[in-house]
Amino acid sequence: MEHLVTGSLLLMLAVVVSGWVGRALPVPVPLPLIQILLGVLVSVFTHEGLGLEPHVFFLFFLPPLLFLDGWRIPKDGLFKDSGTIVELALGLVVFSVIGIGYLVHWMIPAMPLAVAFALAAALSPTDPVAVAAITKRTPLPRRLVHILEGESLLNDATGLVCMRFAVAAVITGSFSAAAAAMNFLWLALGGITIGVGTILLIQVCQDLIARRLGEEPGSKVLIGLLMPFAAYLAAEHLHASGILAAVAAGITMSYLEQSGRALPETRVRRAAVWDMVQFGLNGAMFVLLGEQLPMVGASAAGAMREAGTAEPAMLIAYILVVTLAMIALRFTWVWVSFRFTLFRRRRAGEPAPALGSRLLLATSFAGARGSITLAGIMTLPFLVDGAPFPGRDLAIFIAAGVVILSITLAGVFLPLLLKGLALPPEEGRQRVERRARHAAALAAMDAVERVQHDEHEITQGSVTWLEAAARVSADYRRRIEGIQKTGQEAEELRRAHAIERELRLAALRAERETYFRLGREGKVPDDLVRRLVAEIDHAETRLAAAIGH
Repeated sequence: MEHLVTGSLLLMLAVVVSGWVGRALPVPVPLPLIQILLGVLVSVFTHEGLGLEPHVFFLFFLPPLLFLDGWRIPKDGLFKDSGTIVELALGLVVFSVIGIGYLVHWMIPAMPLAVAFALAAALSPTDPVAVAAITKRTPLPRRLVHILEGESLLNDATGLVCMRFAVAAVITGSFSAAAAAMNFLWLALGGITIGVGTILLIQVCQDLIARRLGEEPGSKVLIGLLMPFAAYLAAEHLHASGILAAVAAGITMSYLEQSGRALPETRVRRAAVWDMVQFGLNGAMFVLLGEQLPMVGASAAGAMREAGTAEPAMLIAYILVVTLAMIALRFTWVWVSFRFTLFRRRRAGEPAPALGSRLLLATSFAGARGSITLAGIMTLPFLVDGAPFPGRDLAIFIAAGVVILSITLAGVFLPLLLKGLALPPEEGRQRVERRARHAAALAAMDAVERVQHDEHEITQGSVTWLEAAARVSADYRRRIEGIQKTGQEAEELRRAHAIERELRLAALRAERETYFRLGREGKVPDDLVRRLVAEIDHAETRLAAAIGH
């Protein structure tokens, strides 16, 4: 127990240090690579490793990450390019599993075909978080980012479900396509239904408690952290897909969020907590990979020597071949998929912009592997009928190598491919934001007029630095006067401040409700709604804190 606690603390410390190192380096280096290196250093110098059982690893890391992906992904982009996303998330996964599975089995005959398919399935999910860190200075077109995010959301689930079938084939020694199809249908439909139902049930219970007892932000944030685990465990208990349940729960939560039920303070705290959870869990997986890399590498090399199939140095060649093959398969599928999409749009009379080769290559390299691949491959069982799982360490080592190499290649080639690339203008999005802010401001003014009892003259015009300074000084002067006043004067000043706060709160709430309404009506993208609402929440939280003091 003490070893587990110590290892967990070292794990979190390494994640924190990785952020410092990433900011201190003169050359931008992808954060996952720094975290993997720190994990290797922790393992080498402390001889401490945090060993987790596969099912515990799966339960601890995957539900919250998949839930958060589903919650925060922009839904307008998801539905606008749903055809392209499905082609990439489903078709490309199957294409990659078959192609890479047979390639790995051909290169390493000692690895059973089912294990090779399991490795390929674990490698199929992409990691937009790692790519986002790489492309921060040279951003991708927003629409392409939405496609990559939607692809990642769905291929996380499809890839890991495919891996589940492959592992079952290793354990049972047989595979039935008809049984697999029926099983997949139940896994998918059952997982989605259970995920949606779990969140709706929790929300109903929360609303009942809040109406009777009021809302306590800390408790609601904690319940939010437990939601993905509840959906995942409920689905797994009913032999459905816990992965899809977590994704569906996150998407359902994003729609419930637009109802505006939660208090502003709850949303502010919840956003901060989930940002920390995302950073911590993603970083912890990469550090954990680095910790286990020396041991897994030694075991994989030893297994290859015992099998007599190749020299241990060939492990590096296998990683290189698999990585390049996945990029080539992705490029081929992306080219065919996008050409098919453009053909359909031309047939429908819709505008179909030309797609340059640089953008196709960028899309191919943007499919870097990351945390979901690591979480999936680490869940391979240790034993099958009392014997070691065939090729487990070798599969983990190859997967780890592909993750490292794909992130490195993305870090090197994406900035080069995107340098000087003319991105489509974001005028449409800016126009939507201006309209939303205008509508919110009008709603705020109407709310103030409804609440206020006296008419106030609003001076319009430009605000100079002197005028702004005068207003700030006046606020502090009023505060000083309020402190000095006593008796009736102090009571009148307190009442005036209370009226002003009431008007400001009414205005802020009207703005927020306008943003939520525009989001529910589909007039404003939900990621923009989330950002605008966060501004209002922070302003209201500050005002509420001032009232408390």
